Amino acid sequence: MKLPDEIRSRLTQQWYKGDIREKRLLHVNIWPLTFSIGKPSAQVLESDLKIVKNHISQWRNINVGNVIWEKSKYRNSSGAIELPTHWKLSTPSEWVEATNNPEVIYEFQHLSTIVKNISPQFHKLIVRKRAVYQTKKADEIILATKIALKLTPYCARSKPLRALSIENCDTKFFERNRQLLTDLLDLQYDNKASLLGLEVFLDAINENDHWLLICPLDSVLLPFQQLRVRSSELLTTSIPGTHLIVIENEKSLYQLPRLPNTVAILGAGLDLSWLKAAHYSEKKIAYWGDIDTWGLTMLSNARALQKSITPVMMNRELFKELQHYTVKEEVNAGMTPPKMLEKNEVSLYLELISADRNRLEQEFIPEEKVKQILIAWKNRT
Repeated sequence: MKLPDEIRSRLTQQWYKGDIREKRLLHVNIWPLTFSIGKPSAQVLESDLKIVKNHISQWRNINVGNVIWEKSKYRNSSGAIELPTHWKLSTPSEWVEATNNPEVIYEFQHLSTIVKNISPQFHKLIVRKRAVYQTKKADEIILATKIALKLTPYCARSKPLRALSIENCDTKFFERNRQLLTDLLDLQYDNKASLLGLEVFLDAINENDHWLLICPLDSVLLPFQQLRVRSSELLTTSIPGTHLIVIENEKSLYQLPRLPNTVAILGAGLDLSWLKAAHYSEKKIAYWGDIDTWGLTMLSNARALQKSITPVMMNRELFKELQHYTVKEEVNAGMTPPKMLEKNEVSLYLELISADRNRLEQEFIPEEKVKQILIAWKNRT
């Protein structure tokens, strides 16, 4: 036999569980909900009638939902006693009111305002993210959803995020709502925003700046054997030489041959937006990344910026030849091949997704083979 406060406590605890909150607020077909109250035993009725009377009195005073009563006969009672057996709640607002918890009531009102003013595709995300709706004003969340609907891949066009004026947002809006915007974009674009990073996904300048390793493969091109340059500077400053090799990882430096008029840029990873600068279109460019779904995704991104780019050491034949060096790619770049891959690359991408050992890292390609392939590329271009 449960008193109202016992069930209220349970209802309150249920509010704080994301799965339950989502189902009860967003799925009308689960209502009504009925909670068992229980009946007093004959022993309790005989030994402490005051407890039973208090129990009945408290349930008589409940004015939320519908308390279901049932007449029950006990062997020592003169007649049937009407007892509460179940508490029936028919709507989310009744559930929240029944908790009698100020925090839950406030959160429900706050959420209701948000949900009424955002696209239904975002309802589940916002309802589940209690940390977001707890700490942010309704207007801020509503604005974030409107902005997310207007953002598309590469729409920043090399501007910093703070320079994007969408829905009259202020310059600090992206900084304040970075994670929320990433989550909203992930819903629309198959988790690409979090996988690539917000700046890369939107083609925005990363104001934290990524430093890339620049290595001339011809000693006369630069007075340094190695130097680090911010990727944002590569947009405005031309690299010497006629040939350029863009390399996903820095660790492949030791594998590179000496090549006349050639510079290597290493450690670019997903930070490739600098390739759009016009001065790179004057060069012969090779792209070398891991043979995995991420490497092919980066190749696609690079080709979107420089269509004449040549992939090196990123083909099925080399992957099969060095199969004994392959490992499992723990997280792939998505089930759909990127748009800028050529037909044979799309085929390879799909094969990699279904393979158990589906990643050949650059560092495992023998040094002599790397040198041979790069020298051949340089000679034919």
